[in-house]
Amino acid sequence: MPIATNVDISDDKLTVELSDGRTLAVPLSWFPRLLHSSQTERQNWEVFGDGYAIEWPDLDEHIGLEDLLAGRPSSESQRSLERWLAARH
Repeated sequence: MPIATNVDISDDKLTVELSDGRTLAVPLSWFPRLLHSSQTERQNWEVFGDGYAIEWPDLDEHIGLEDLLAGRPSSESQRSLERWLAARH
């Protein structure tokens, strides 16, 4: 399985470059914590788990490459997201 080598986040898209040359792009709306974060928080990412996941420590967000490759959006519940958003304000 390839590993993540670079991450870019625009206003509406998460783009991940992989070690095998592929580039994955998915709607940012798939990952509400990223969608509701600041540019500074979005830029603070790191490769996690020997490259098989991406982590945003400021957001407590972890996205596995297996999920991205399978086209699976975040499985966080609406209630969990609402608690997280409330704690940010």
